Amino acid sequence: MRIEISRRIFPVKRKQILATLVAAVTLLGAVALLLTSCGTSDKVASVSISAAGTTGTVNLAGLGGTLQLQVLANYTSGKQVDETNWSTYTVTPQGTLDDGVTPLPIPPYGVSVSSTGMVTATQADANGGGICTWVNVGSSATPAWAFTGDYEIMATYKGMQSQPIYIPVASAAGPASASGECGPSSSQ
Repeated sequence: MRIEISRRIFPVKRKQILATLVAAVTLLGAVALLLTSCGTSDKVASVSISAAGTTGTVNLAGLGGTLQLQVLANYTSGKQVDETNWSTYTVTPQGTLDDGVTPLPIPPYGVSVSSTGMVTATQADANGGGICTWVNVGSSATPAWAFTGDYEIMATYKGMQSQPIYIPVASAAGPASASGECGPSSSQ
């Protein structure tokens, strides 16, 4: 085969043309694969928060009582990574003390959350003492506990906010309970 360019004749072999064509197609395929796979890396899809080692309703019992939070980053691939120590926390008091009137104290009173996600029941005010957000709506023989307030805690990791977790506090005996108790015990 001969190709004429500007009145010159160059000898070109078919194998060279075929090899060049195959190399060009392979190179274009590789570039196309790279371009289409960009942006499909594993990314954080959501952030979730829970009280580690608990199920159901949680109760922060006793002045100085603690509860460990766990923050998980949920990735698009389905994997979960514990990001508790790299998250920030927002605490919002909601509701009242067990008297049904007094608003919950604003942190650091009532509760505090450390940078590692440890929630601690703290004193109610500068004078000391704990708080109670539980009320027994049953009887002394058959208690039925409800809470009148809680602390809503949300975690933020890499700009993504978790769903809230609600934590009632039983760090003091409650006047609304006939027996002076505050909140359910582990046996109730």
